[in-house]
Amino acid sequence: MVTGAVRVLRAAVLPLTLIGLTALAGVVLGRVYAGGLLTWLVIGAAAGSVLVSVAARRLPSWLVAPVSVAAMAGWTLWSLRLAATRAELPGGLLEVAADAARNGIPRLLTAMIPVEPTPDTVLVPVVAAWLAGLTGAEVALRTGRVLLGYLPAAGLYAAALYVVGPNAEPAVGSTLAFVAVAALGLATATRTAPGGGDPTAELTPRVRAAVRLRLATSAALGVALVVGLVALLGPVVAEQVDGRPVDPRRYVEPPQVQTLDENPLIRISGWALHPEQKLLDVSTERPDAPPEASPAAGTARSVRIRLAVLSDYDGVTWRVGATYRNAGRILPAATAARDSTLQTVRQQISVAELSGRLLPAVATPREVSGARVAYDPASGTLIRPEGLTPGLRYTVTSAEERPDSNLLATANVPAGDEVARVLRVADGVPDPMRRLATQLAEENGAPFARASAIEQFLAEHYRVVADAPSGHAYPNLGFFLFGPRNGGGQEGTSEQFAAAFAVLGRLSGLPTRVVVGFRTSGQGPVLAGDAYAWPEVLFDGLGWVAFDPLPRPDDEPRPVEEDFRPTPEDPPPSEAPAPTAEPSASPEPVAAADAPPGPDGVSAPVLVAGGSGGLLLVVGALLLTLLAMRRSLTRSRLVRGDPGQRIAGAWREVTDALWLAGRPVGDDLAATEIAGHARRTLDDARAGTTGDDMTADPNAVAPTGSTAADASGPAVDELAALLNQVGFAPGAATPDQAARAAEVATAYVTTLRSARPWWRRLLWSVHPTPLRRARRPPR
Repeated sequence: MVTGAVRVLRAAVLPLTLIGLTALAGVVLGRVYAGGLLTWLVIGAAAGSVLVSVAARRLPSWLVAPVSVAAMAGWTLWSLRLAATRAELPGGLLEVAADAARNGIPRLLTAMIPVEPTPDTVLVPVVAAWLAGLTGAEVALRTGRVLLGYLPAAGLYAAALYVVGPNAEPAVGSTLAFVAVAALGLATATRTAPGGGDPTAELTPRVRAAVRLRLATSAALGVALVVGLVALLGPVVAEQVDGRPVDPRRYVEPPQVQTLDENPLIRISGWALHPEQKLLDVSTERPDAPPEASPAAGTARSVRIRLAVLSDYDGVTWRVGATYRNAGRILPAATAARDSTLQTVRQQISVAELSGRLLPAVATPREVSGARVAYDPASGTLIRPEGLTPGLRYTVTSAEERPDSNLLATANVPAGDEVARVLRVADGVPDPMRRLATQLAEENGAPFARASAIEQFLAEHYRVVADAPSGHAYPNLGFFLFGPRNGGGQEGTSEQFAAAFAVLGRLSGLPTRVVVGFRTSGQGPVLAGDAYAWPEVLFDGLGWVAFDPLPRPDDEPRPVEEDFRPTPEDPPPSEAPAPTAEPSASPEPVAAADAPPGPDGVSAPVLVAGGSGGLLLVVGALLLTLLAMRRSLTRSRLVRGDPGQRIAGAWREVTDALWLAGRPVGDDLAATEIAGHARRTLDDARAGTTGDDMTADPNAVAPTGSTAADASGPAVDELAALLNQVGFAPGAATPDQAARAAEVATAYVTTLRSARPWWRRLLWSVHPTPLRRARRPPR
């Protein structure tokens, strides 16, 4: 009986080993998830897949896979329901499962860390763990090929390490555990003979000696091979211990926003002309506020609801410049400033007529329920990737930072690379603006005194008018600051006040940014007239401090000439942001390793192929997703939007093609220079193409009346001219011009692609570079 128990124990070691190896991948991946739900779900998938194979060991090999897949479907649906319940996501099980299947891979790679276990972020790990366990168990248990059975679990573990990348500490402990568990299972399997005794006992002494000699020789060669590999690869691996892993998330484009969301500052003037338009309904609670500060006591202060934070300024437009990541309900907690206190603010917000994707909230949001959001931790800006719709209702809990005002007078401002973004002053600053900033800085030494001087100067010398034209480029700000009063100068909306403060502050050495939002009582409707912009300055130990350069309603502004006499300038036209082209690095294509050959024995090749087929389905789904996303991007660029947006989209198709051809362009080049570069690229591609690569007929895709030469010559110049027209004469483009731009771009891209080698033409359609390039209008 003892011997039987020992045999059972030894027989259980290998299944437990496979479960442990597969489950360790969930432990590694769970380090970037919030809570332990994902880890337990992967452990359950590992155990279920192996145990099903053990229980069905007496069944025919062809019947095991369907039985295991059916069990996998049940476990996966239960996992999705559990994740949806914990995340408080609405909808039925089928709806949740369909959404997770459509968006599982992109949302997993664009989710904010820590990743909340939701149906779309747990589906792929659970299914991959089950398929790896099924394949490994069938190969190792049914055919006795233990090392080959380890491969699926090892591949899953490596994939988990790759997905985590640099977003967690090195997985030294789990890796050592993986090696130890694998060695234990291998040693047990080696010691266990099929008959329980010596397999060479019945052989003649001579044959037995020969067999044993061959086995000893094979073992010695195996040990020598392992030692040699360790000697060769050990130093290489050791050098990579301190290296920073590659983050696969940089190859996937996170959620994007439109121009109005990237620069909502230009919406201020439009809202000011329709002040009664209802945008939101808000209900605010302050659980941490003292009773005397409650609304019932009549001492409730106004609430700033933030829409977006704009940190990037190029002399033409202010932009958010955010990288949004899909987030769960709980958002990452930022470190509070040393000399500031945090107060909890909870708001219920209902969307009325506010459009776009930006989601209003008091700074800084910590928890959002009722809406799926994406979040940028650097700016604290929220978006709803699907866009805002009337009736949308959500609850947001924020940690409002309140700096100690008693320390402002002596506070310093940070400097260095960490704040270079909010200190950067673009070239082309008008000389009067620079001299005004110098004058205000010379009269006030301390940072807070400088900021207060700029605030006071703007409040005393300028007037707020609702019908002032939008614009915050250098010429617009120069006219706002120094233009004649009788010609429309020295007056504007909060857009010009906030932008002028931020630029003058940066010229004075202050790290500044512009915030767009709403100023309300915190209760009831939020109207378009409540929208305004305000500047903020970053102080050491206090964080971002808001300033209000708007004049008091009853104050009559003093002429600027009393305190500053600049050179007069002509009024500029209303600004129109010029399209910009932003290159990005192209990721190295990764070659997939060849799969090992199947073992000899009963149906082993079929088992390996069947188990690996599930993993190949995931890869195929990823490639099909990339292909569909690429085609959708091209269609949205060439078909959707107004004519100007379609022309800009056609230009992006050309610049993306240059990237895919290995001839990227810099964002400092003019459109005509890029057109010349595009012609030379196509000529070089044709000159370097031989044999079968020249069989493609580029004229077959050219528009009527044009040739392939047109696509490389005058046609690209024509597209550059249309792009310049969009940049310098917004709204003048016609639908026919947009259609022509689409034809030219399509002809050029197809011609350039046909001149590439056949394998590069295949990679062209699924390359992720165009998807992860910023979807901003080209320059």
